[in-house]
Amino acid sequence: MFACSLRCELLASSPSSWHATVSYHSITTSDQLLELCDSLDGARIIAFDTEFVSEDRYEPELCLLQVCDGKENYIIDTLSVEDVTPFWQKLVSGDHVTLVHSGREEFRFCLSAVDRFPGNWFDVQLAAGMVGMEYPAAYGTLCSRLLKVSLGKGETRTDWRRRPLSQQQLDYAAQDVLHLDNLYGELTRRLEKLDRRSWFDQEMCDWLKNQESQFRGERWRSVSGTGSFPARILAIVRELWHWRDEVARSTNKLTRRVLRDDLLAELARRKQGDLKRIRSIRGMDHRHLQPHLQDIAAAVQRGIDLPEEECPQPLRSNSIRQRSSLCQFLAAALNAHCRQSRIAPNLVASMQNIRELVALRLDNLSLENGETPQLAQGWRKDLAGDLLDGVLEGKIAVQVEDPRAEHPLALRNRQETPGE
Repeated sequence: MFACSLRCELLASSPSSWHATVSYHSITTSDQLLELCDSLDGARIIAFDTEFVSEDRYEPELCLLQVCDGKENYIIDTLSVEDVTPFWQKLVSGDHVTLVHSGREEFRFCLSAVDRFPGNWFDVQLAAGMVGMEYPAAYGTLCSRLLKVSLGKGETRTDWRRRPLSQQQLDYAAQDVLHLDNLYGELTRRLEKLDRRSWFDQEMCDWLKNQESQFRGERWRSVSGTGSFPARILAIVRELWHWRDEVARSTNKLTRRVLRDDLLAELARRKQGDLKRIRSIRGMDHRHLQPHLQDIAAAVQRGIDLPEEECPQPLRSNSIRQRSSLCQFLAAALNAHCRQSRIAPNLVASMQNIRELVALRLDNLSLENGETPQLAQGWRKDLAGDLLDGVLEGKIAVQVEDPRAEHPLALRNRQETPGE
């Protein structure tokens, strides 16, 4: 049987400020976890959230899993339950909708545990941006604005590894999944009303693919300051990155605590496997690096000796003109259009996305990977790409409609503009 239900007091904002009592089950043993997984068979939704500690660690340490199946609420003590793999296996199977808020870390925990992720993933933060709310919006903001529920605060700096956790800390954790089902219902209704469910599904699919690509991809290419390096130096970067990653993993340290990116890039740029020259680099005299200097030198030498055909190639880079004034003007037009269309502007496009569209239209430049810019494809093209093309071509005018309004700009077809 599940551990005795614990009581959680949550304050819902209303004129009379009433309290609602919610029970949740505490899962602290493997048997209880298996019973929970059995109870999730046939569930319509599985909402979940995590509490973890990532400071000074190679991988975040999962400390709590909060789960709601639409009927019951659960808190899984992942430091007490020996293996939570059965939960992850249950999550990636079945036809249920998986509900999260800002679920990047939750996605990574799942993918790391069972090398798969749920098919019906619904992130309420992304959905909220699609229906005109700010993006990214905090969970508390969504509950307040969409459900008129005010959540408790005060445990954001909790060390979730400490045991026992206080009742207040457990209450705080429980509320993170308590309202996800209601948010899902309200946001689904708004998506359908605006005829944007297909937009959301495509964006969610793209997000999942992007997260998986980042998880499985060539992470060594993310070392800052190395994007313009030629193949030979990139070979050294890769060797140093793999050495650093192995040390960080084996000692459970943040990679930057083993060797900073700027030092790694400088070691690669100098192309010197000689210990004396490595020691001469400013910053390489730190005490914690001294036991590793031989290994660092060996990694540099492996990159130097690698056959030319095995060296990683630089990613193709197109030089995009900044055109700051034009892109800022287009950004203002896009912002006005998104406000009118009830969608978060920064979900639609960043300034870089606008630069890429301008480079395609004016210079015929595609992206580094040869793909079409985001604003020239899919739902973004339908919503904003064609409109920005119209502004570039002079077919659409941007005008000040009300200088005192919070959003004073409006867009008009040229033939509709007064005085034309």
